[in-house]
Amino acid sequence: MLRIGVLGCGRIGRVHAASIMRLPDAALVAVSDAFAQNALDLATQTGAQVRSSDAIIESDDIDAIIICTPTDTHYDLIHAAAKARKAIFCEKPVDMSADRIRDCIKVVEAYAVAFMTAFNRRFDPNFASVHARIQAREIGNVELVTILSRDPAPPPISYIKTSGGIFRDMMIHDFDMARFLMGEDPVQVFATGSALVDPEIGAAGDVDTAAVILTTASGKICQISNSRRASYGYDQRIEVHGAAGLLRAQNVLEDTVEVGNAAGFRRAPTMNFFLERYERAYLAEMAHFVAAVTAGTPLSSTITDGLQAQLMADAATLSLAEGRPITI
Repeated sequence: MLRIGVLGCGRIGRVHAASIMRLPDAALVAVSDAFAQNALDLATQTGAQVRSSDAIIESDDIDAIIICTPTDTHYDLIHAAAKARKAIFCEKPVDMSADRIRDCIKVVEAYAVAFMTAFNRRFDPNFASVHARIQAREIGNVELVTILSRDPAPPPISYIKTSGGIFRDMMIHDFDMARFLMGEDPVQVFATGSALVDPEIGAAGDVDTAAVILTTASGKICQISNSRRASYGYDQRIEVHGAAGLLRAQNVLEDTVEVGNAAGFRRAPTMNFFLERYERAYLAEMAHFVAAVTAGTPLSSTITDGLQAQLMADAATLSLAEGRPITI
């Protein structure tokens, strides 16, 4: 039984707590949050204790911690948890600074603790199936990957101002997915972007519509497009073209019913929010973390994967600013 403490009881903390409660080999022992009521509410729902973050990290009855706190707190929490020899599951991004992530890697390696970066999309059943079939050589050598991610609506401007920009906040998931599907690290990034959805996003120094081209050393290409607006719902699609065919994962709809009449054929809309769309992925990633830490087996997405995605996001940000391809 893996005994777990959750740091941060906001939206994603509650998601992970719910996943832990569904796993027979895990126990949610304690929770903490900077806002006492958040922690109390989650504790009431789950039966966990409310403790401070420091107490959870130092507790002998805690084996692993789930870090769901704001990004600027991750660095100190990772260092403290590693020194306490706790297994660590950390929400993305690990940190806004690649150098600070490298510092975290050093302490994680020094204390030999398990560390998983929470790239939940690797665990989406559809995307995971595409990856498995690539590994099985079903379409031969991968040549071209296309990833589309579009949110139903932009977040508040207050969030945009502290998010680190669309590449570090939103597209970072797609950067990890690109590496996951291509099986190689890109060596060059070229990005473009505009503020077309909300001029306030542009005024805040960010873009809301972006496209990136990634190229690997062997010549594989990945195209990524992001938008903060999709009038038809949450848009999450991938396509992988290979020498012997293609694999494609389409959007997940609210249901599978299709109606046909004189106006044509009509299907259900896409799921409208990431918590609904990736509910199964969140459960699967937590199940993987618990199983791997318990058995001492490798984790799918490590702290190094978190660093690589951050380096790609940094390169895309620089590419947009300077209008040129950036070598990683």
